[in-house]
Amino acid sequence: MTLRRAFSTSTRCLAGQNLTEKIVQKYAVGLPQGKVVQSGDYVSIKPAHCMSHDNSWPVALKFMGLGAKAVKDNRQVVMTLDHDVQNKSEKNLEKYRNIEKFAGEQGVDFYPAGRGIGHQIMIEEGYAFPLNLTVASDSHSNTYGGIGSLGTPIVRTDAASIWATGQTWWQIPPVAKVELKGRLPKGVTGKDVIVALCGAFNNDEVLNHAIEFVGDHIDELPVDYRLTIANMTTEWGALSGLFPVDETLINWYKNRLEVLPQPHPRVNEQTVQNLIDNAMGPDKDAYYAKHLTLDLESLSPYISGPNSVKISNSLADLSAKNMKVNKAYLVSCTNSRLSDIKAAADVVKGHKIAEGVEFYIAAASSNVQKDAEDIGAWNTLLEAGAIPLPAGCGPCIGLGTGLLKEGEIGISATNRNFKGRMGSKDALAYLASPEVVAASAVLGKIGGPEEIDGSPVHGAQGIKKTITIPPKPTSTSDDAASSGVEVLEGFPKSIEGELILCDADNINTDGIYPGKYTYQDDVPREKMAEVCMENYDAEFGQKTGPGDIIISGFNFGTGSSREQAATAILARDMKLVVAGSFGNIFSRNSINNALLTLEIPDLINMLRDKYKDAPEELTRRTGWFLRWDVDSATVTVRDGKDGEIVLQQKVGELGTNLQDIIIKGGLEGWVRSELA
Repeated sequence: MTLRRAFSTSTRCLAGQNLTEKIVQKYAVGLPQGKVVQSGDYVSIKPAHCMSHDNSWPVALKFMGLGAKAVKDNRQVVMTLDHDVQNKSEKNLEKYRNIEKFAGEQGVDFYPAGRGIGHQIMIEEGYAFPLNLTVASDSHSNTYGGIGSLGTPIVRTDAASIWATGQTWWQIPPVAKVELKGRLPKGVTGKDVIVALCGAFNNDEVLNHAIEFVGDHIDELPVDYRLTIANMTTEWGALSGLFPVDETLINWYKNRLEVLPQPHPRVNEQTVQNLIDNAMGPDKDAYYAKHLTLDLESLSPYISGPNSVKISNSLADLSAKNMKVNKAYLVSCTNSRLSDIKAAADVVKGHKIAEGVEFYIAAASSNVQKDAEDIGAWNTLLEAGAIPLPAGCGPCIGLGTGLLKEGEIGISATNRNFKGRMGSKDALAYLASPEVVAASAVLGKIGGPEEIDGSPVHGAQGIKKTITIPPKPTSTSDDAASSGVEVLEGFPKSIEGELILCDADNINTDGIYPGKYTYQDDVPREKMAEVCMENYDAEFGQKTGPGDIIISGFNFGTGSSREQAATAILARDMKLVVAGSFGNIFSRNSINNALLTLEIPDLINMLRDKYKDAPEELTRRTGWFLRWDVDSATVTVRDGKDGEIVLQQKVGELGTNLQDIIIKGGLEGWVRSELA
C-alpha cells in the first residue's frame, strides 16, 4: 500500500502562538495539562463578557426552555436595547419590558433604549477591554478588536449556554495577518482603509478567518479608525479583527482616566496599569495562514457600492458621475463616535443640507451625543438641516425613520449596503466616510469635502496590495506522538465513510433544507431526511445513504440561520460534513446540534481536479473513503479501488469538552446535563 499524496500538518507543535491564540488560551477551560491551543482546535471558552441586545428575550426563552433558572455569572452578562428603539408599538415595548424585568431579576447589567448601541456601550463601559475575550449575539462584535479585545459573534444557543453555564465552545479559526504599510495620506480615513480592503480582496480571502492587523506605522492610526476597520471586518467575511495593544491604545485609556476621573468598575488606574504590566503580543515564530498587505500610501477616499461591500470605487470616479443623493446617513456602530460627528460637523459648518436631501444623524451612544453637544458639533449639524434620531441602530438595519425608497440613492457611514437592507431593494446604497457622507449631503450629489469650496477631487492611484500563503510548519514524529487526544467513553475513536461530492460553492441553507419547511415545527425526522439537499439536487436522496460523508466546496451553509440545515443532514444518519470552508452560523449550528464538520480545502481541490473532465453530476459517489482518527487528530483518505492513501492531514483537535457536547446530543443537551 503506497502513499500517493500526503500533505503537511495543519496543526503545529512547539511553535509560537499568534495574539488570537494567546487570548483564547487565557479564556479556554478544561484544557489538558500543558495544552497549547492552536488554530483548528475545538475548545470550550469562558468569555469575560457576553452581550445580547433586542434578541435578549428570545435568548431568555431558550435559556428558560433549557430548565435554567439563574444566570451562572451575572457579572459576565450584559443586555442592551438598541436595534428597534424607534418602534413604539405595544408588542415591541412589551418585549423591552420583558428584557428589563428579566435583567433585573437576574441582576445582570442592563442598558435601556436610548443609552446607545450595544457595541459602543461594551467599549465605553469597559466590558470589552484589551486582551480579553468578549462575545455578543450580534455579528458586529468584531468591533472590539479595535481596542485589542478579541470580539467574535455567537448564536442564540451559545448565548443561552453562557448564561446558564458560563461557557460555550469555539473552534479557533485560521489567522490572517493583514499588514498596513506606510502612512495614510491626508484626507484618507479608517473607513477608506476597510472599504479598500473589502474591494481589493473581494474573493473570500479572509472568510471565517481571525485577522490580526500589523504595520510599520500602525501606531499612527487613531483608535476610532481602528474601531471602524475592526467593525467592518465582519463585512469582509472575518470572525474577528484584532489590533495590537500599543502605546496609542494605552494613551487612549490614560486620556479617559484624565477626562473621566471618577472611579469605574472596569476602566480605572489599576486596570490600565495591569494592561501595561502584562503586555501581550504574538510570538516571533507565530504562524499565520495568510499574509495580506495594503499600501496605505496608495489610498485615496473610497466608496463602497452600489449594494455590495465587495465593490469599491474611488471618490474621484464617483464624483465625476454627478450622482444625485436622496438620503445621507451618519448612524450605526461603525462611524457615529465623537470624532466622526465632529468630522462631519467640520464639513457642513457654514453650509446647508442640499434641497431634496435628507441627512439623518444618530450618535453611537447618549454619552457620545452629550459630548458632541458640548463641543458644538451636534448643533452645527442640526443648524445645517440634519435630522436627529435616537442613539441606536435604526436605518442601518432597515428599521424606523428614513429608509430608502424605490429609485433613491443613499450614501451612508454604516457597514452594510446589501440590496434592500436599508429600504427598497430598488434603491442604491453606497458606503463612505463621515466626511464624504456630510459633503454629499451638502452637495446633493456624491462628492468630497473639497468640492464644497469649489476645488476638484483629485484622481486616485491604483491600490497596491499583495497576498501570500506561508507554508504550513510540519510536525516532527515526536510532536505527533505527544499530541494525542483523550477520547471519552461513548465517543467514537474514529469516523469513517465514503465521500459524496456535492461540487458547488456557496450551497446555502435553503439548498440544504427548503425554506417552505423552516417554520413548520412538526416536520418528522423521516421527512427532514427525505427533503435534505433537494433544493440543491433532487437526486441527492437516491444517491446517498447512512454513514456517507458529504464533501463540498467553499462557504457551505451560507445564508439564513435555520438550524434545520444541520439537523436534516443528521436525519439522514450522516455524522460528518467536509468542505473547503463553511458559513460561520452553519458551523455553530452544526456543533450545537451534534453534527461534526471539517474544513479541508486541499481535499475538495483534489476531487475537483479528479473530475474536471467528467460529465457534470451534482451529487457524485467518489469511491474515496475518509477516516478521521480523533485521538491523533488525523484525517486519512483512501481510494476504495486499491486502498492507496490519497491524502493524510492533521486537523484541529477535538477536545473532551467538545466530545462531551456531541455525546449529549448537542449544546442544549450538554447544558441540560450540566444543570442537572
